[in-house]
Amino acid sequence: MSEPRSRALLAELVGFATVSRESNLDLIGFVRDYLHGLGVGCELIYNAERTKANLLASIGPSVPGGVVLSGHTDVVPVDGQPWTVEPFRLSEAGGKLFGRGTADMKGFLAAVLAAVPVFLARPLRRPVHLAFSYDEEVGCLGVRSLLEVLPQRIPLPALCLIGEPTELKPVLGHKGKLAMRCHVHGAACHSAYAPYGVNAIEQAARLIGRLGAIGQDLAAPQHHDPRFDPPYSTVQVGVIQGGTALNIVPADCRFDFEVRALPGFAPQAVVDHLQRYAEDTLLPAMQAVKPETAIRFEPLSTYPGLATPEDSAAARLVAHLCGSDTFGTVAFGTEGGLFHQAGIPTVVCGPGSMDQGHKPDEYVSVEQMIACDQLMDRLADYLSGDEIA
Repeated sequence: MSEPRSRALLAELVGFATVSRESNLDLIGFVRDYLHGLGVGCELIYNAERTKANLLASIGPSVPGGVVLSGHTDVVPVDGQPWTVEPFRLSEAGGKLFGRGTADMKGFLAAVLAAVPVFLARPLRRPVHLAFSYDEEVGCLGVRSLLEVLPQRIPLPALCLIGEPTELKPVLGHKGKLAMRCHVHGAACHSAYAPYGVNAIEQAARLIGRLGAIGQDLAAPQHHDPRFDPPYSTVQVGVIQGGTALNIVPADCRFDFEVRALPGFAPQAVVDHLQRYAEDTLLPAMQAVKPETAIRFEPLSTYPGLATPEDSAAARLVAHLCGSDTFGTVAFGTEGGLFHQAGIPTVVCGPGSMDQGHKPDEYVSVEQMIACDQLMDRLADYLSGDEIA
């Protein structure tokens, strides 16, 4: 098997430990310098603290109809995972390239960067835009500031290709997500006098039970969309904290929950339902005991779903680039819904599989990286040639 054109760049990118809780500026600086060395200018869009940045670069004429190649630079932590290889150093065995982010999604970024000389050598009739973001793994946060400036920076593209790992199979849809935190403030007392206090954990449990009932309603067959797995919107409580000692009625409890919503379903409806239940049923009884008790909801993160039509020009273009018109969906979220909201038709397609993402000994296959390099060559052909019929 031949060597991927993008292998050396993948090794460089994996070497930057861009876990979301850390800065990504070293990686962004490397990419900026690499592009500048090839004569390509770029813009950095920083966060408020200037500890992280998005990167935007364009190659080719400043005309509408170009293609955005988009990916996030952050990765999930390796803490507590039983890695058998060094996570932030690329290694190879058995036709697999190991390292944190190889699949999700530095493999795609490496293929994009390795293709820059190809794009520069071609007489492009339409531009290619590179859009690299930060903090995707913690709620698609960083890309929002990039999207705010994008209409002033580039003419309207025909396609955004989000390079999340799909084994290079075109994906037209994914669910949206709303993550929330619920704070329950009760009233503490000695557990021997429990009726004179307000048990925050018990009230939180009632709220969680109501979320379970909402989840069961959403799973009813009339709400199914067979394109997705699972084929319905889901509700899940992932974190709960409360109490200090068994003989103290707990004054405080908080829990985090998420809604993974099918395109077309507004996840805020779940929160609204839960708030009404809290206000109409739980709070009157709590405040009858102690008026200062409360239930408060705090949004943590949200991003929209994606549902690109199969008969769209964007879908036809990606089918041409991938050599496949078998379109799918994925359960995980991406920045694609935000690009779609910004008016840019979006498809998800990248090397590797999310089956390896977020796991110890994460890897992307050499074969997938070679295939992604070839996809970039076909994109260069398209940008230099005629429209897809």
